[in-house]
Amino acid sequence: MVNPHAPRQNQLLRALPQAEYERLAPHLEAVALPLGKVLYEAGGVLRHAYFPTDSIVSLLYVMATGESAEVAVVGREGLVGVALFTGGNTMPNRAVVQSAGHAYRLRAALLRREAARTGPLSRLLLRYVQALIIQTAQTAACNRHHSVDQQLCRWLLLSLDRLSGNELAMTQELIANMLGVRREGVTEAAGKLQRAGLIDYSRGHITVLDRPGLEARVCECYPVVRREFERLLPAPTLAVGGGWTAPSHAPYGPGNIDGAGG
Repeated sequence: MVNPHAPRQNQLLRALPQAEYERLAPHLEAVALPLGKVLYEAGGVLRHAYFPTDSIVSLLYVMATGESAEVAVVGREGLVGVALFTGGNTMPNRAVVQSAGHAYRLRAALLRREAARTGPLSRLLLRYVQALIIQTAQTAACNRHHSVDQQLCRWLLLSLDRLSGNELAMTQELIANMLGVRREGVTEAAGKLQRAGLIDYSRGHITVLDRPGLEARVCECYPVVRREFERLLPAPTLAVGGGWTAPSHAPYGPGNIDGAGG
């Protein structure tokens, strides 16, 4: 069986040429990421980059009032800590574990050193940053212009793309914090999806029963983000020695880290 916690379960690590990966591998440290763990606070110095394997991390903007809204999600397709190789050491948001699991972390100095080599890793990271920017921008537009149930569909689909199953452990209160809406709005939206037979929600667990139904109901924001990840990042096919086999709905396509194809 494929080990779900192997480093190359992360798409970025899996996409690296063998020589590049072997240079990083001795420095990758396996860490458990429990639900709610804060990887960094707004303005805090980033000391590690995290490559999730089976966890999801939410990037949240926290207002002065304490209210928050999710600006992006990161799972096995990416990494947490892009500021480490884009020229800064801090971010104005908070990184919180949304779905418990595991990741591999790399010390900040090592990531900077490898990114500065301007090789395959550097090109891959730049593509990932572009995809992340697009996700952030589309999330802002979605939160401004689309209904809560459409936002919930988008959030569920983005989360499913980063998990192996169809179940999420998440309370309505946490979802409301992610979407930046009132809990009552999430309750109403989740009720609509449940009555339509798309999800089952019970005791903090959401099971997606009809993914095509969610995709038919979601706004344009989800497919925009999905297409850009497909265009920019390599497809997560099975790697020799313990990679991940993409499900049929996997959103990441045949991006070429050597510069071709977009």
